[in-house]
Amino acid sequence: MKYKHIIWDWNGTLFEDVFLCCDIMNHILQKRNLPQITLEQYRDVFTFPVIEYYKNVGLDLEKYPFKDLGIEFITEYENRKLDYNLFAGAEQTLSAINNLGLSQSILSAYSQNTLEEIVEHFNIKKYFIKVVGLDNIYAASKIENGKKWIKQLNLSGSEVLLIGDSLHDKEVADEISADCILLSHGHQSLKTLKKENVRLFNSLNELL
Repeated sequence: MKYKHIIWDWNGTLFEDVFLCCDIMNHILQKRNLPQITLEQYRDVFTFPVIEYYKNVGLDLEKYPFKDLGIEFITEYENRKLDYNLFAGAEQTLSAINNLGLSQSILSAYSQNTLEEIVEHFNIKKYFIKVVGLDNIYAASKIENGKKWIKQLNLSGSEVLLIGDSLHDKEVADEISADCILLSHGHQSLKTLKKENVRLFNSLNELL
């Protein structure tokens, strides 16, 4: 096996929070008398940076500042996050990769402190040599953190596999010259993911 390290995305890849994020957005839209979206529509319009997704669902960011919307979103997310779980097969997959002798880490657009907290909650921190999140709640990009992390790993990109659920994960993988696998069970639809030439799996169990 050429890989020595696996970099995981968190939200929508290992953590099944897609419905939660869609539901919170619908609360935000409802408060402003804007049309709500279905889960299918959510997965079609979600994108990075997240500010573009807010525009896609019809929010006027001059009328409703993105900073305020972000705080509103993350406050409800934090209050409800522990009502949701890991995707089926998540721990089995992490354990199997660990048994192959590969190291693993998380690279997420989730804020660092809350990322560490929730990974600890699910008792899976033991599988990761590092958990890398952002220093804010606005989920703009993971590219810079990805570049810093690959330098710290001291591995060539060809020795690293990044697994995520969005085209942004593919962008990050390309920037650090790593291979990429995307899962279609997350925040972006299969139709969206097929826009890139990337290996696709429907679930963690299928990947395993």
